[in-house]
Amino acid sequence: MDSLKVQEVFAKFSNIRALVVGDGMVDSYLWGCVDRISAEAPVPIVTVQQREDRIGGAANVALNLQSLGATPVLVSLVGNDLKGESFMQLLSEKGLSDAGILRVDNRQTTVKTRVMSGKKQVLRVDEEVTEEIDSEVEELVYQRIEKLINSQKFDLVMFIDYDKGMITPRLIDKITRLAHAQKLLIAVDPKKRNFNNYSGVHLFKPNFKEFKEGQQLPVEKDNIPGLLEAAEAFRKNSNQGMIFVTLSASGVIISNGVGSDHFPAQVRDIADVSGAGDTVIAVASLCMAAGMSSQFMAQLSNLAGGLVCERSGVVPIDQEQLMQEALRMEMAL
Repeated sequence: MDSLKVQEVFAKFSNIRALVVGDGMVDSYLWGCVDRISAEAPVPIVTVQQREDRIGGAANVALNLQSLGATPVLVSLVGNDLKGESFMQLLSEKGLSDAGILRVDNRQTTVKTRVMSGKKQVLRVDEEVTEEIDSEVEELVYQRIEKLINSQKFDLVMFIDYDKGMITPRLIDKITRLAHAQKLLIAVDPKKRNFNNYSGVHLFKPNFKEFKEGQQLPVEKDNIPGLLEAAEAFRKNSNQGMIFVTLSASGVIISNGVGSDHFPAQVRDIADVSGAGDTVIAVASLCMAAGMSSQFMAQLSNLAGGLVCERSGVVPIDQEQLMQEALRMEMAL
């Protein structure tokens, strides 16, 4: 690819508006170093040097979209608690809209606390409620989405499901119907609970574990022909436009009913894989909305996921770095 074509692709991203529906959370970090083992138990002692909060989950997908030049609006739930306040403050600091955020009394804000030693994760502690939201909150979420879609221009609706209970089968059905009525593209990053509840979407992006467990498949990651066959069968049965499965170190596969492809992973110095899936769905969705080929989508998304793995913690993709790396590769538009 030449410089002009790369610039044209990223310029298209800046015209895309995406409604991101999913589980927002706070990613909390304790940064330090390990210099001894505890006398109380055979565990490392991390001497904390720095604390930091970031927005994560579906909010990190929104950050990735924003980093690539697009305009995201996040629809999510947070609690009326201290971490909920932190989430709202972080959202404001990042320049993201809070028009789709609902504060609720009966649910705590999801918090993932990662203890880091150098660039490596030592421990993660999750504080969360994962039960499905009740019908009253579900209706409030849908009304907020309906209001946003009817009052603003969107090109794309994204389901970012972390199995925290906000996305329910009823919401999936109602939002999908609304998106089709408004002629909006639909992209999904699924988890296990609702894996088989997405029908009629344009892009479905599970990772290998989700894909295998969601269908109880007896196929292994290195069986690329078997995976391609299973992916196309699932895509067809679920009436999906495209299925895109990430295989971590084995790359990605993609199938769209016209053809199926496998793209190996780029060799990277991996520091932390957390958040890579957020980056992949953001890049893939923008490529779809920009009218890029499935092959280009798969390669650029694969490249972006590898790049964020070189950095510690959950971070959005750096647009300039991605552009420069894309220039070094030959990717068919």
